[in-house]
Amino acid sequence: MLAWRWHFYAGLYVVPFLMMLAVTGLVMVFFTGFQNRLGMNIDLAPQAQMATVGEQAKVVMERLPSAQIKNYVAPKTPAAPSWFSVVVEGRDESVAVDPYSADVIRSVDKDNTVFAWAEKIHGTLLIGDAGDRLIEIAAGLGVVLIVTGLYMAWPRAGSRWRQVLVPDLSAKGRAGWKSLHVSVAFWIGIVLAFFLVTGLSWAGVWGSKFVQPWGSFPANKWDDVPKSDVTHASLSTPGLKEVPWGLEQTPMPTSGSFAGKPGIAQGQPVNLDTVNAFARSIGFSGQYRIAVPQDEAGVYTLSADSMSGDLSNPTGDRYVHIDRYTGRVLAEVSFADYSPMAKFMAVGIALHQGDMGLWSAWLNVVFCLAVLFLCVSGIVMWWKRRPVSAGRLMAPRAPVNAELWKTGALVMLAVALVFPLTGAVLLTVLLLDGLIVSRLPALKARLN
Repeated sequence: MLAWRWHFYAGLYVVPFLMMLAVTGLVMVFFTGFQNRLGMNIDLAPQAQMATVGEQAKVVMERLPSAQIKNYVAPKTPAAPSWFSVVVEGRDESVAVDPYSADVIRSVDKDNTVFAWAEKIHGTLLIGDAGDRLIEIAAGLGVVLIVTGLYMAWPRAGSRWRQVLVPDLSAKGRAGWKSLHVSVAFWIGIVLAFFLVTGLSWAGVWGSKFVQPWGSFPANKWDDVPKSDVTHASLSTPGLKEVPWGLEQTPMPTSGSFAGKPGIAQGQPVNLDTVNAFARSIGFSGQYRIAVPQDEAGVYTLSADSMSGDLSNPTGDRYVHIDRYTGRVLAEVSFADYSPMAKFMAVGIALHQGDMGLWSAWLNVVFCLAVLFLCVSGIVMWWKRRPVSAGRLMAPRAPVNAELWKTGALVMLAVALVFPLTGAVLLTVLLLDGLIVSRLPALKARLN
């Protein structure tokens, strides 16, 4: 009964957030898995000759004279356009260019695409840090929801695994909903836990304060390379996640020294064309990015990773930084250099976002629909057992003089230690329940 009670109260808070995450997840995976994060796909007729990157950039600047180019994204396929990210009057805009004719095809406000809005709602509810913290609490309580649900569903007292694994489609009413709820939850429980943990790793407290700092790539591996106070997160569009988790907090190198190893041949200018030629010569192909220096100390950065949708295989992640003056390679990092946690996150986020090909996108669709079903079926089960008289929440009653539920106590302790923000909320709720609610009969009656 205590497990049911905790499951119920955790669900009260978690269900609205899970529904939001599932709906926005469906929107995001539509663009990551089936279209383009910047909108619907653009299909071009491949030609024999491509314009140089410099020629394409010139057309963009002629169209937007006040713009500053941030990066170039190479076409993913011969039928895809090039993309240039630019800053225009304080806003980030992406411009699609036909790589054969160097004509501008489309211009998109990168901060106002459907994908961008879905990602911002998914991460912050559009209310900044407050939204991030609310979602982090929900994710931590989601772990409680999974463990208590697993405890209740586990076969005991004559019940069989078949009753858990296979829903009873002949059951009617609340029993039918419960059978479906239990079976679906059991099948996707581990996947849901995986999604919650990978999502939590981005969160503002547990992620950026505890896990990400020790899981990030250690920049001290780049010996004798001058480093900036600016981190790799600066390569992302503000508000969007476009850099691998394990690199976000890693400092960038800076230009203006003789550090590094030979890159672009001496005597050649260091510009988009020569940097692009160098990228091709060291193995970059398909969709990759060239980030352009934004100030005098900035570097050219070649990159391809699954986080930004360049690759479908996260083990191919690669970043190469080039001095804007000398053309020397200042630093390089690939998947093999990541810490174990960063490797887990690189693969985990790719699965989380459906970036590993059509199969992972479709699995994400099925998973999000299953989560929505669990939320709806949980509400339906509560509705069917609610009291006829209004004014009561109809939570499962706490057993009188119940012994300590050791499994539950361990779950709460583990959640509190691993996810401090959620632990603080759990402690607050337990104190309120024990010190206030239990002493006020009228309030207790309404909550039960």
